[in-house]
Amino acid sequence: MYRCKDAKGASFVGQSIPPECGDGDIDVLDASGRVIRVIPGRQSLANVAAAQQAEEARKAAEQRDRTLLATYLTVADIERLRDQRLEQLEQQARVTQQYILNLKEREARLTEDVQRFKPYNSSPKAPPLPDHVAEDIVNTVNGLQVYQQELVKNTAEQERMRTEFAADIARFKELKGIK
Repeated sequence: MYRCKDAKGASFVGQSIPPECGDGDIDVLDASGRVIRVIPGRQSLANVAAAQQAEEARKAAEQRDRTLLATYLTVADIERLRDQRLEQLEQQARVTQQYILNLKEREARLTEDVQRFKPYNSSPKAPPLPDHVAEDIVNTVNGLQVYQQELVKNTAEQERMRTEFAADIARFKELKGIK
């Protein structure tokens, strides 16, 4: 026999699993009506999965705490590492910005140069645009896009790093009882 309750709490019993059981647990009963087994429903399985995720998150947080305490002795240590890593990213950003400036200057020169060629020059004596100049323009524009995307990623990484270090500092202070 099978027994279950629907979402409203009404009980259903049958020789086969009642269709009203829906997502709830199903009790398997012996001939005397005792529960010999429970078939977990979707809700129970979801609760088990949520509990497992919560347990894994708790263990990960404990591991982070242990690592934080084992890695740093003071808040100044955390701040020093944060500042070093941010300085590296800022240096990379400065280099990338310089590449972007150089590429923009190159693009401007190329744009000016192509004015001598057809189809940019309406003069009947204007020569056609050489393939290597067209390739150079395409490569410059593509390079400019790549470096601009890298600069955006770098900025996002700096912000992410600031946020993570701020959280680490706050947690370290909490663990050490520092106000």
